[in-house]
Amino acid sequence: MTHPLIALCTCPDTDVAQKIANALVTDKLAACVNILPALRSVYRWDGGLCNDEEVLLIIKTTSDRLEDLQQRVKTLHPYDCPECIAMKITDGLPDYLNWVIAQTRPTSGGADS
Repeated sequence: MTHPLIALCTCPDTDVAQKIANALVTDKLAACVNILPALRSVYRWDGGLCNDEEVLLIIKTTSDRLEDLQQRVKTLHPYDCPECIAMKITDGLPDYLNWVIAQTRPTSGGADS
C-alpha cells in the first residue's frame, strides 16, 4: 500500500532547485514541491567544514514513487552526494493526502487535475 511522504532535498541555488522541482512534478514523481531560499547548511565534506547558503526543496510524494524520485534527483543534481531524505506523513487532511497519491500515480496519457 502506498502512503504519502515528505522528501527533503537541498540545492546549491534557485535555478537548480527550480529545474529539479519542475522535473519531479512533470514526471509525476511529486505532487508538489515547495522551494525555500536562503537556507544555511553547516556540514563536513572532503575533510573540511563547509558553511553554505542553499535552497531547500520540500517534496510531497509517495512511497511508491520514492525510488524513482531519488534516481531522478541524482541525475539532475550537481552535487556528488545530494541530500534526498524522506519521512512518512502520519497525519493530514484526507483530501490533501489523497490528492498527493492521485497526482503521483503514473498514467498512460492525459493530464491529471
